[in-house]
Amino acid sequence: MDEDPAAVKPPNRRVTAGPEAVRSLLSITPGDRDEGVPSDVRKYERFKKVDGATYERVNEFLRDRTYITAREWAIARLCADFRTETGVEMTKIGENLPDLVPFMTDTYSPQAVNQARSSFEDKVRMAGATFLYGAMSGFFAADELDEIMYESTEVAKFLLEVEGVDLAVEEELEGEERISSVMREVREASEKLRQDEQTCPECGHTFGGED
Repeated sequence: MDEDPAAVKPPNRRVTAGPEAVRSLLSITPGDRDEGVPSDVRKYERFKKVDGATYERVNEFLRDRTYITAREWAIARLCADFRTETGVEMTKIGENLPDLVPFMTDTYSPQAVNQARSSFEDKVRMAGATFLYGAMSGFFAADELDEIMYESTEVAKFLLEVEGVDLAVEEELEGEERISSVMREVREASEKLRQDEQTCPECGHTFGGED
C-alpha cells in the first residue's frame, strides 16, 4: 500500500522565490517594459519577478493560498510604497498601474485604487480574527497550530520574496522563532481564558469556566 504523502513531513519545505522558480510556478515568460514609461515609474521593480505573468495565473496562485486577489495584493503593495506625507498617491498608482505591475493591464481611477486597498485591509482583518479564534478556541492541538503557522509563514515569505525582499536565513529563523513564541503565549493565555468565567460588559451574559 502506498504511503500517504500527507503523513510524511519533508525535511525542508521552504518555498524559494528566485526568478526561475517564480516563472516555473506561475507559468510565465519574461516580457519587455515600455520604453516610454516615465523614469520614476520605470524604476519601480517590486514585481519584476512576475514580469510576463498573466493576471489570471497570479490570481489563481493567490486564491489557492490566501483570501486576497492579485488586484488587491498589487494595489496594497503600491499604496504602501507610494505613500507621502500627505497620503497615498492614488492617482499616480491608478494611471500607471500597467507599468508598475506587469500583470495588471488596465488603468484605475483613484476611487478604484482606494476600493482595492480597502478590500485588502478588510480581508486581512477578517482572516486575522478567524485565525486567532481558531488558535484560541482549543480546536487545534499545539502541533497542528504550529503546522498552520509554518505553512502560512512560508506563503507570506514567498510573496515578500516575489516583491523583491531579500530574506537572509538568519532573519527567517529569527522571525519564525518570534512567531512561535507569540503563538505559545496565545495558547497559554487562551487556555486560561477558557477556564475562567467571564462576564460580557454589554449584556451581562456569563460564559467560560470550562471544566
